[in-house]
Amino acid sequence: MGPIEQLVTIGAVILGGLTTHLTNALAERRRKQHQLLTRWDDKKLEAYASYVERIRTSIFLAVELYEHREGLRERRRDEQEIKAEMTEAGHLRGRAFERIMLLGGDEVVEAAHNLNAVTLEVDWQAHGKITGSLEEWRERNRAAFRAINAFHDAARDDLGVSGRVTGEQHPARDLLLPPARPPS
Repeated sequence: MGPIEQLVTIGAVILGGLTTHLTNALAERRRKQHQLLTRWDDKKLEAYASYVERIRTSIFLAVELYEHREGLRERRRDEQEIKAEMTEAGHLRGRAFERIMLLGGDEVVEAAHNLNAVTLEVDWQAHGKITGSLEEWRERNRAAFRAINAFHDAARDDLGVSGRVTGEQHPARDLLLPPARPPS
């Protein structure tokens, strides 16, 4: 084997080694990027689920307070106890919202801002800070659940989950309301 053939062979070995090294480095980089994205998706999913849970807890406490104040529910506990629990739920909701601000995409953050706005109206009417009829109360609750669904859709998009929770495939649903009381 002549010197030129030996140089060609050495060059081929070096080129093969470099190609293998670059291929392995790129594959490792992609694997780490995928792990990082997956880790953040897990954190986002946890944050989104926790936020919706905090929102729903706040709404259910507001409903309890409103029904208590309006005489629509039997008194199982004191109004001050419900208000104290609502205050704590509001703090937890605020902390969950901060996680959305840190982890969420633009659409998710906007949906969360909207959801906060409509659920605060529910809280305010429950506390008597704003007035309204029973029908206005119910419409505020409907708006809150529409905003929850919009948040779900934005979160699903951000996480790359196919499908929607609203739209043609899912019929519109209304609040589950107890039957009207017969007049006394």
